[in-house]
Order: sequence, then C-alpha cells, then structure tokens
Amino acid sequence: MFHSILPFIEMLILAIMLNYLLSFFWNTRSKDLIIGLLAFMFILVASSLLNLPILHQILTQISSILLIAIVIIFQPELRAALSKLSLKGRRFKEFTEFDRFLDQLAGSVYRLSEKRIGALIILEHEDLLDEYASKAVILNSRFTPELVESIFATTTPLHDGAIIIREQLIVAASVILPLAEDSSQLTRSMGTRHRAALGLSQHTDALVIAISEESGKVSIAREGVMTRGVKIDRFTAIIRSIFTSPKEKESTGKFQLKEWIKK
Repeated sequence: MFHSILPFIEMLILAIMLNYLLSFFWNTRSKDLIIGLLAFMFILVASSLLNLPILHQILTQISSILLIAIVIIFQPELRAALSKLSLKGRRFKEFTEFDRFLDQLAGSVYRLSEKRIGALIILEHEDLLDEYASKAVILNSRFTPELVESIFATTTPLHDGAIIIREQLIVAASVILPLAEDSSQLTRSMGTRHRAALGLSQHTDALVIAISEESGKVSIAREGVMTRGVKIDRFTAIIRSIFTSPKEKESTGKFQLKEWIKK
C-alpha cells in the first residue's frame, strides 16, 4: 500500500518545490530567464520524443554548460531563497529588522530631543499594558518615525500623554500613566512627564523613554530607576540589551514549524 502511493508523494514534493521556486523568482528581474529556461527544457524533451538526434545532442551538450551559467546568473536569488530555508538566515533577518526598528526609534527620539519636544514612549516588555491602553486612544498602527513625531507635535490632540509600543506596533497614544510616589530620584528640572515615566517603571517591567521639553535631554526609566541625559549610543545599547537578551537570541534560533509555514 505504501509503495503504491510513493509516486504520488514524490509528485507532491516536486510540485511544492517547483511552486516555491516559481513563486520566489516570478516577481523578480529573473522572470524572463525562468521562462527561457522552461522553454529550453521543453525543446530538449521534445527533441527526445520526436527522435531528433542532432538537436538533442546539441541541447544536451549545452545543458551541462547551462547548469553552471544558471548558478552564476541566479547567485543572488539562490542565496536569498536558500536563506529562507536556513535557520541562521532566518535569525539574521529577524535581528536585522529589530536593528532597523531600533535605528528608526533612536532617530525619532533624538530628533524630538533636538527640537525640545516633550514625549513619553513606552516599550512594552513581558508585562502587558492593556490596562493603560484601554483608557487611551487605540491606534494599533505599525511603527514609523513619521507617525511618532507627528503624535508628539504640540499642535496635535494626541501629544499629551504617552504612546505604547509593543514589538513594532504602536498600540495606543495619549496614555495616562501613574505618577511615582517616591520622586527622590527626580531633580527640580524634571516635571510630571518624568514622574509618570518613573511611576510606570515601578509597577511594570516596561522601558519608558522620557524627553524633556525644557532641556531636550533623554531619560530612560526601567525597574524604578531613572537614567538621565542618555546619549544615542548608550540609548541603543540599553534597549538592545533588554529586548535581545541571550535567552531570546537562543529562542529565535529554534526552528518553529508553525511559524515557518505562516511565513
């Protein structure tokens, strides 16, 4: 019974492989080359079926050279296609996306800092912040630097309060945060914005970024500790150390069939 269905299994595997390759190359600059390759294979098979020995021999000789040519011509596309099947390639892609997000976030934060526009940005960690988001303006918008800077522009109705970012999604804006009861870490130049950042960090494991409207300095509140005057290099280092911990790096390297199928 099993041997009788083996040909069908082989055909299914070949169909899946062919579909994957065609779907990957079809919308690229290599589409015309794929069509030409299929035409060449069709002529090669036809020359054998129609008993055209001279044409078949010539095409057979060409096919050995063509195989090397295909590897050279399709090198970038083949590398990209194989990287999708590689665990290392998938992990590299994920970290590249995070680094891109972090660079964009840092750019937004320090542009607001230069313009001395006050802002509160919350990076959600393991503790969900739905309790605070539900009382604010729900956005559920993909993070972009332009959106962040537009929200905190003083002429917009959402500039008061904080925004919550979950992974690369801006969940809510105009979020009201609890004020810190113990404000001994805050200086006189720090107002309600910094007190709110410190207060949320005392109740959750979120990382809160506060930009001073008066001085333009960037502060980070984390686990009840306020770090003031953070420069951009240290800013990115702090966030990367928290959101790409060694444990998370190991987990991203594990092969998850369900997630792979979805992508």
